[in-house]
Amino acid sequence: MSRLASGLQRLRRSSSPWEVLWSALASCGLVLFSQLAVAMVPRLFPSLSLLAMLPIAGLVFLAAIVVGRLWRRFIGVAASAPLFVLFNILLLWGVYLFVIRRETSSLLDMLINAECALLLWGLYRILSGDPGIVACDSSYLEEAGCKDFVEAICSSEKLPMLSRVRQCTWCKANIRGYDHHCPAFGTCIGQKNHRLFMALLTGFVVAESTYTMCSTKYITRCISSGTIRPENPVSLNMVISTMLFSILQVLWQIAFLMWHIYCICFNIKTDEWVISNFPCFGVFLHQLQVVFSLAVSCS
Repeated sequence: MSRLASGLQRLRRSSSPWEVLWSALASCGLVLFSQLAVAMVPRLFPSLSLLAMLPIAGLVFLAAIVVGRLWRRFIGVAASAPLFVLFNILLLWGVYLFVIRRETSSLLDMLINAECALLLWGLYRILSGDPGIVACDSSYLEEAGCKDFVEAICSSEKLPMLSRVRQCTWCKANIRGYDHHCPAFGTCIGQKNHRLFMALLTGFVVAESTYTMCSTKYITRCISSGTIRPENPVSLNMVISTMLFSILQVLWQIAFLMWHIYCICFNIKTDEWVISNFPCFGVFLHQLQVVFSLAVSCS
């Protein structure tokens, strides 16, 4: 199976191409619905500043996601988180190309186009790559006196080759250097893709910050008074909504990036830190992931 096919298999958890197509359409529809909902914020609250619109946009976006998840029960199709990320990249890139680009310098234009292209390439790489899956032969288990692979991991002193190997409760894969399961990318983060994950997370922060800067320049040139008028065209409202979305993304992504830099500096993994410092929370989180994965598979 090719790398692309294996990545798509993790995305869809099914062998049916029709389910992939319907999941892609559901993800695309959810992106459009959530962004259009956020675009209503400047139209409904024209007297507010952009900073005051930010928390309202966050609440509207979360409400749109919740409504979208409830709506899938009626249509019977679940959206895919990696495809949701993909279509958001394409939407921001499209708004930039068709609306903002004419107000951007050539150097900044080359920069943001290169950043978006690299994000798409990085997303493909992390979806199709191997996070560090470990397969253990039965002879090793017999030698260590372990009944199964999970027991061998728990008593890794019997098998040094399984040091820092953890089983992901989401996808049931045994990952060397397991850090966490990333639903946004649809894969585990382990020894073989942790650097790519860090590079991709940094790339999202840089690209969305660049987009925010470009959209801010576009908005300030369109609105000299500093307030949003109700007669603004749809294109301007889309620029404002995607800018607010980018700012919200950057805020939590910077905190997430700083956390992972901290983990790298002290040579710890997210899963290890949660279990060692909050064992009850770690067990609860793992059980919650199992319940959620069962709910997703049954929906």
